[in-house]
Amino acid sequence: MFYFVVHSQAISCSLHSCRSFPRYAVTRLQQAPDEDLLLYLLQLVQALKYESFDEISEAYKRSSQSMTKIPEDSLTSSDRKTESSEEDLLESKNMDLSTFLIHRACDNLKLANYFYWYLLTECEDHNMGKQDNKVRSMYLYVMKMFLQALKTGPPDWQARSNFLTRQDNFIEKLVKLMKHVARESGNRKRKTDRLQALLADPESHRINFSNFEPFPLPLDPSVMVKSIVPEKASLFKSALMPARLTFVTTDNREYVTIFKHGDDLRQDQLILQIIILMDKLLRAENLDLKLTPYRVLATSTKHGFVQYIDSLPVAEVLATEGSIQAFFRKNHPCETGPYGIAPDIMDTYVRSCAGYCVITYLLGVGDRHLDNLMLTTSGKLFHIDFGYILGRDPKPLPPPMKLSKEMVEGMGGVQSEHYHEFRKQCYTAFLHLRRHASLILNLFSLMTDASVPDIALEPDKAVKKVQDKLRLDLSDEEAVHYLQNLLDMSVTAVMAALVEQLHKFAQYWRK
Repeated sequence: MFYFVVHSQAISCSLHSCRSFPRYAVTRLQQAPDEDLLLYLLQLVQALKYESFDEISEAYKRSSQSMTKIPEDSLTSSDRKTESSEEDLLESKNMDLSTFLIHRACDNLKLANYFYWYLLTECEDHNMGKQDNKVRSMYLYVMKMFLQALKTGPPDWQARSNFLTRQDNFIEKLVKLMKHVARESGNRKRKTDRLQALLADPESHRINFSNFEPFPLPLDPSVMVKSIVPEKASLFKSALMPARLTFVTTDNREYVTIFKHGDDLRQDQLILQIIILMDKLLRAENLDLKLTPYRVLATSTKHGFVQYIDSLPVAEVLATEGSIQAFFRKNHPCETGPYGIAPDIMDTYVRSCAGYCVITYLLGVGDRHLDNLMLTTSGKLFHIDFGYILGRDPKPLPPPMKLSKEMVEGMGGVQSEHYHEFRKQCYTAFLHLRRHASLILNLFSLMTDASVPDIALEPDKAVKKVQDKLRLDLSDEEAVHYLQNLLDMSVTAVMAALVEQLHKFAQYWRK
């Protein structure tokens, strides 16, 4: 863990250098193990925009003959690179970012998976200006280099080329199926019946969804899937009606996903990536806030996967059980525990509330209501749906932090020990994340040209908005006082409570 904290600082310097000194950045990134490289891959794919297309083309000509000759143990992880020959190391110093990413992706299944899908969304025709078309051409060229390297490489590389092809074909067929479901007349029940029938039909769209040749799930390539359970498929109650799909893995377990068609998931994908990174940074400081960093993958600018976490909206918990504490008592009763609830459940709830309060505040997450706050029976609270970030909010006068009275009551009220512990955890998380401000800000800096909706509105101000939330002008003591005031303002926000009631009425009439 200590290595990760030190290494993240070096990576931060590398990311900061990506725009102007890509080769210097690459020499630093080569020291990163694959696991850490995955954390920054989304931004590194964006950083390709700042390399010269001519240089990328020239690099491809130089490396096309040598890609299949790269030693199996080179350019994969820091512990293996120590065994590289002096010639390999000298060559690596002149390696451009695209060649580096292709080499590392070819040699690692997870990197290959995400590199492919991140590239593919950038290869789409966004129908914008000439500059954008040039960038798209560059991404198409990098994709061509990557796929050619896989196809002409050793057997394990060729196997990765094969699974990427099967993933692509599968999603193409799934999109066609979802379009058929969308065209089905009638209510959600009728559309769900149609979805299940199509999934169960072996001739449907020239693929047997209920029994296909296994391949790594694009959302999580460590999971090999072989079928979808038709009778467990359903549609969610929303305008776009995303589908809940239950995959069966090769070891006969179930992996539940949400497939959204007609939705650009790149903003959610970014926010979840940042949450995963922040969680790892906090854990490296021995602070486990019981976060739920579920996976999101945009497979296009129009569709993608979301990992399904078994949970209930807080609004539903309150409607059925009356309170958050009653929900916990029902699932984890304990006569000797606080409020008749198992102590570890309360601890998890307090920690997760603190983590998400701080993180959603820093990222300026808006449109928060009790239907997009989720609760698990194990005590974890987490947020979903990140359609508004960086301070944007459709609701008037939103509180600085999402801390409703129902959440506080779940801790035992403002005078309880659990609420005071919640505040302490907030202060600690805020101070830790401030110390990693350069990494967080550099990641956002590389996303300013990424066509993420709320960043694209004011790309020149995106980094400044996050920086302002970190309050780097304050000392640690002053930062704690600042956060204390934010919490006090949020928990007493009258407008937020009023808006929540209006949201409840709106949801009622939608049923």
